[in-house]
Amino acid sequence: MECVKLILQASEPLSHAGLASFLRCCPEVELLPAEERAGAQVVVFACEQLTVDVVAMLRRTAVVTRLPVVLVLREITESELLIAVECRVVSILPRAAVTRERLVHSVLTAANGGGVMPSNLVGELLKHIERLQREVLAPNGLNAAGLTPREVDVLRLMADGLDTNEIAGKLCYSERTVKNVIYGVTHRLKLRNRSHAVAYALRAGLI
Repeated sequence: MECVKLILQASEPLSHAGLASFLRCCPEVELLPAEERAGAQVVVFACEQLTVDVVAMLRRTAVVTRLPVVLVLREITESELLIAVECRVVSILPRAAVTRERLVHSVLTAANGGGVMPSNLVGELLKHIERLQREVLAPNGLNAAGLTPREVDVLRLMADGLDTNEIAGKLCYSERTVKNVIYGVTHRLKLRNRSHAVAYALRAGLI
C-alpha cells in the first residue's frame, strides 16, 4: 500500500518534535518537509487550544493547501469546533489521548475522505446540523444539500438525459424557468456546469 504523504505544523516546537518522532517511525505515512507541501495529502496541526492566532494559521493553511486537517490539541469548545470544521479540520485528537496508532489512523482516515472525532464532539456536530436544518434550511425550502425540491426535480431529469425543452415539458415550466433553476444551482453552489451540478446531486444522494 502506498504511504500517505503529510505535512506537520505546530504552534510550538516541542509539539512539532514529539509528533514528528511518532510519524517518522510509521511506514504507512511519509512526513514531508514544509517546502514540499504541494505533494502532501493531509495536514497534521498541533496546538494547545484554538487561539485567534492559531485559527488564523489554520485558515491560511486551508486556503493554501486545500487539504484535510488532523488537529491535535488539549481541549476544544463547541463554538471552536465549528470554527475548526470551517478550516477543513476532519479529525480531532485530544493531546492526552494521542498515541502513534491513533495519530496514524486519523491521518489515513483523513486521506481517504473520512474523519475521526471524540464521541462528544460528534454529538455537538449533529446538534448543530439539526439546528441548521430547523432554523436556516427548512424555512427557506432547502434540504441539507442546499437544494430546493424544484431544483432536485430539474437535476433528476437532467441526469436522465433530458434537454431544457424536455425538462420544461415534463415539469410544466417554461424553458426560461428551467434555465433560471439551473443557473441558480450552479451559481449558488459554485458548480462549473450542468454536469457538475448533476454530479453534486448524485454525491448528495438526492437523485
